[in-house]
Amino acid sequence: MKIVSWIPCKITGFYTFILNSGLRMKKDSLNILPNDFYLRSNVLEVAKDLLGKVLCTTIDGQLCKGIIVEVEAYSGKNDKACHANNGKRTPRTEVMYQEGGRAYVYLCYGIHHLFNVVTNQGGSADAVLIRALEPLAGLDIMASRLNSNNKKLTNGPGILAKSMGITTQLTGITFDEKLLWIEHGNNVSQSQIIATTRIGVDYAEEDALLPWRFYVKDNSWVSKF
Repeated sequence: MKIVSWIPCKITGFYTFILNSGLRMKKDSLNILPNDFYLRSNVLEVAKDLLGKVLCTTIDGQLCKGIIVEVEAYSGKNDKACHANNGKRTPRTEVMYQEGGRAYVYLCYGIHHLFNVVTNQGGSADAVLIRALEPLAGLDIMASRLNSNNKKLTNGPGILAKSMGITTQLTGITFDEKLLWIEHGNNVSQSQIIATTRIGVDYAEEDALLPWRFYVKDNSWVSKF
């Protein structure tokens, strides 16, 4: 295993190491979040609890990891910002009606692949958009996927999906499969969670004012919109 560098982690306050693109690792099944984590009925709780957890991918056999530092919650009931609000069903959103613990990936503006975590019981259509990560492993892989000099590899929903190799081809995949999963990380205290309105949902009328975007206070990887 080759260690590239040591960096301070904004979540833990301790130092952690960054691993290079040649790393090959098996999933630590004991560290993966259990499916019950996603099946809870309160999407706001799930969204906040995802902060500090570690999103992992092994696309093309290359491991990338990042700490989740920003999310947005969407409810299938009485939330005009949600793609599946109050029973709306399309081929794209059908995955949201499945049982929680799987990916919902959609294309935004025909360009950006956005990764969401489906939550709650089947038929609920709740989901959490992952908006930003603090990268932990595979930074050189991420940079090569972006093919740019942008040092902020994962500070927005579109760029993080590209860096992690997540595309719409993964929509519907469950988190117990080999390509994509979420691991336990560090709990983020309530005092470190900032709640504010979601980004880009002005069309949702009064629901645009819901404070359902959550991010880790003072984390430099939080999106700049």
